[in-house]
Amino acid sequence: MRQMIVTVPRGCGSRVLSIAGRHGGTNVAAMAAEAEGRPVDLVIVHTSNAKVEGLLGELEGIPDLYITLAPQGVITLKPPASEAPDQATDIEPRSPIEVVLSGLQSVGSWKGFLSYAAAAGIVVWIGLFTETIYLLTAAMLIAPFAGPAMNAALATARGDVKLFGRSLGRYFAALVTTIAITFILSMIMQQQIATGLMIERSFLSSVAVLLPLSAGAAGALNLCQSERSSLVSGAATGMLVAASLAPPAGLVGMGAAIGEWDIVGSAAFVLLLQIVGINVSGAIVFRLYGISPQGVRYKRGRSWFGILAWAGALVATVALVTWQFSEEPNLLRSSQAQRATADVRQVVQESGLAQLVQANAQFTRADIPGQNTMLVTLYVQTDNGDAARVRQELSAAVKQVLAAKYDAVPLVDVTVLEK
Repeated sequence: MRQMIVTVPRGCGSRVLSIAGRHGGTNVAAMAAEAEGRPVDLVIVHTSNAKVEGLLGELEGIPDLYITLAPQGVITLKPPASEAPDQATDIEPRSPIEVVLSGLQSVGSWKGFLSYAAAAGIVVWIGLFTETIYLLTAAMLIAPFAGPAMNAALATARGDVKLFGRSLGRYFAALVTTIAITFILSMIMQQQIATGLMIERSFLSSVAVLLPLSAGAAGALNLCQSERSSLVSGAATGMLVAASLAPPAGLVGMGAAIGEWDIVGSAAFVLLLQIVGINVSGAIVFRLYGISPQGVRYKRGRSWFGILAWAGALVATVALVTWQFSEEPNLLRSSQAQRATADVRQVVQESGLAQLVQANAQFTRADIPGQNTMLVTLYVQTDNGDAARVRQELSAAVKQVLAAKYDAVPLVDVTVLEK
């Protein structure tokens, strides 16, 4: 339920009560009052979220109408007392006008917004530089990327050109701030090489597109659902959106500072994929919840722009995913390393030369011109005592299989263990 405080000229209070009754108004009250030295009727109305926009639309015909819409849900109780549990149930989604206005309110102060972006840059730099995982999580919590990303999806659903432009502007301003901070810190500390965590975070998998799609849908659901029916906090969904934005932004700045352009390229790819993927899924969810280009007290929407923006985001997502799969192994190192590890295990099992103890394949950013390097470490156990022959034959077999399947040079290290 939502509470609305309606101020109308004296004598119009009964009309408001009648309109509220037609829209399921509960615990409605009217009183005479004064506002700015003029006599008015003050009406308090409680109605369900789903009927807020219809009620506002019918009230628009009253002249000199002032409305205060409380953003928090309220619980209205009325006789009989035995029905209180049913009356307290508030599981309806927010009204479209409330979702839109809350999005517009979040496009506020630049000072605080950029301060959070700078703080996120400092924390993510420390995490990547010192290889401290939990600091990356902290950076995700304070990075302000979720707001503009979700507002861009909301603007797409509404067809709001102005909100879309402002959202993208804030999104890229936050990214530039975070990137600049990490770049400056790397230069000040005279960083020379990429840390292990930087290399690990720069590797992409074939399912990278699923993260922005799920983040956009989760963020839109959180904004549309009533606060008491949402099982996930806004901070959690905001962290989901920022989960794949804060570390890549830091990688762009740090990679540029040390001249690791492969890291910069893969991180920039992720940043682009995020904004278009979030836009695609977030806009769909917003439309499913009734957010359309035209609504009560909101006339800025343009249907043609909403269709154009969503179609553009979808085409860009497909194009980026196509580009990712065409750039093997540069943008698929994580997935290809997993498949290579499975291939190594199969080679060992089929050879019959030894029993597998442990196998691991991973791409490295070795500075070898014209070569993608895959490092394979293999531990096997044998009882036949001919460790040299086992090592030589397994190494040759693994190299042959991996060289044929992957665009990389496999460097294989086989360790033969005996009981």
